[in-house]
Amino acid sequence: MALSIRQNEIVELARAEGRVLVDDLAQRFEVTLQTIRRDLGDLAEAGLLERVHGGAVPRAGAVNLGYEARRRLNAEAKAAIAAACAAAIPENSSLILNLGTTTEAVAQALINHANITVVTNNMNVANILLANPGCEIMVAGGALRRSDGGLTGELTTQFFEQFKVDCAVIGASALDEDGDLLDFDLAEVRVSRAILRQARRVFVVADHSKLGRPAPARIASLSEVDTIFTDLPLPEALMRRCTEWGTKVQVCR
Repeated sequence: MALSIRQNEIVELARAEGRVLVDDLAQRFEVTLQTIRRDLGDLAEAGLLERVHGGAVPRAGAVNLGYEARRRLNAEAKAAIAAACAAAIPENSSLILNLGTTTEAVAQALINHANITVVTNNMNVANILLANPGCEIMVAGGALRRSDGGLTGELTTQFFEQFKVDCAVIGASALDEDGDLLDFDLAEVRVSRAILRQARRVFVVADHSKLGRPAPARIASLSEVDTIFTDLPLPEALMRRCTEWGTKVQVCR
């Protein structure tokens, strides 16, 4: 099941608050009660929530609920973005892949690349690329985040500072109208900044759901990026800024 943006947010709300109510969700998303009931039914059928009187709660015993919901969100768009990004990465090259479900899609798209070295703090990326015999995999140390298999912290930052790679592929939780890449986790932000410093070229992979989302911590500006791969055109004002910065915007269908 591919989740809509609204359904993904409903799952995240349920996980954060322990319970969501039909009336509150309908008001929050400005849709009908019937639409919310249908969403909750779909999410229950997918095993992500359990229906209760008046609403829903996270499914008992669910593991990595937030990650699984993010992985399903805009899956087709992420696959198109990943294919385009992988096509821009030459064989016989070195690269860094950081955290995120879209960077994991890029890893999947690199399965047939020959003679590449991938440095990552994403355990899922490492496991995906095990299937590529032509890929040397180097995994960072650090504190393991059980929710999504990410490694973060000062050890992770120090690890990346030992490398200088041909390109880095990074994701972000949000992209604002000023062209700033944003995230929620300061430790992850510090790691992402280190990655940017250690790459000759920087690719950002972000589907349209990241546009306009709020997040408190700034990673970098698109002015520091070579190419952003996304699935819908950016707002006109931001497109103009990218042109001024020399940042390429590749819309992937």
